[in-house]
Amino acid sequence: MMRCRVAIAGFGNVGSAVAMLLLSRRERFIRLYGKDVRLVAVCGSRAGTSNQSGLEKEDLEALDPGSSGADFLLSSGADVLIEAGPTDFRTGGPGLDYIRSFLAAGRDAVVVSKGALVHSGRELRDLARQTGATLRISGATGAALPTIDLLEHALQGCSILQIEGILNATTNYLLDAMITDGTSFSDALAHAQVAGFAEADPRYDVEGWDTACKMLLLANFGLNADLMVDDITVDGIQDVTSAMINEWRQSRQVPKLVGRLWYEEACPRIRVGIEALSVDDLLAQVRGKNKAIRISTDTMGEITTIGCGAEPTATAAAALKDLERILASRTASVS
Repeated sequence: MMRCRVAIAGFGNVGSAVAMLLLSRRERFIRLYGKDVRLVAVCGSRAGTSNQSGLEKEDLEALDPGSSGADFLLSSGADVLIEAGPTDFRTGGPGLDYIRSFLAAGRDAVVVSKGALVHSGRELRDLARQTGATLRISGATGAALPTIDLLEHALQGCSILQIEGILNATTNYLLDAMITDGTSFSDALAHAQVAGFAEADPRYDVEGWDTACKMLLLANFGLNADLMVDDITVDGIQDVTSAMINEWRQSRQVPKLVGRLWYEEACPRIRVGIEALSVDDLLAQVRGKNKAIRISTDTMGEITTIGCGAEPTATAAAALKDLERILASRTASVS
């Protein structure tokens, strides 16, 4: 039986969830794809561990200081990298070196953090094509919510006319609490932070950058655009006041932070900002931590998906969905 060796870069909440879910699904991988999937290395920024025969759950309880970096993971013999580290779209973050190194070696990469893809997406796509490696990004473009999948597969052959996305769970929860319960922005944020789904520093979410990065990846990876962050108009929800909430409520409108992509003279354009939707708009009914995407096409009409999953498991599951597609592709190529 052929082995598939996996390494994980970034071993925080998401990376740990990926490892546990992967180890629990090994029998599934054998049954469906005939592949003995082994987790052979994990690392964070300062520590890691590896074993070319495969790591088990107990091996992950204490990592070795100094065992980290792209060379460390490459030396494990891993065929596939799952990158789940911190994100920085201005520099590419630590993930860029990991992803670039694996793709350059002709090894596949499943990417969860957005920073490297936003910063150097074109380079990484070209590198994957040159070496024959596979680059998959479901976890970076909506986690459990199918987004890039729709563009790459479900709507294949269509012309995309417009994309509208509610792509950030934190901002949707905050706006929903403010418009539905009359909760102040600060109180809603404090509750979300205590509950663990809003970051201690929430600016990346509430200022709209998380949504902007996801829309950029959908455009560049799903529609073969070549946009940069500076091409996007970005406004967040940090300046929403109680007076604004009262005005929307009185006019029977629902505020949502929406990422919108459309075309002007065949060129894609993206903006992120609050849109006051009518109450009967399907996107206005996306409640709490749910996310949604609505795609308008020329031949398949308008497609909307709504949902969310418990984090970090949902994001880990999205990464393993990408891994399964790699396994399925390898199985098909052998047969």
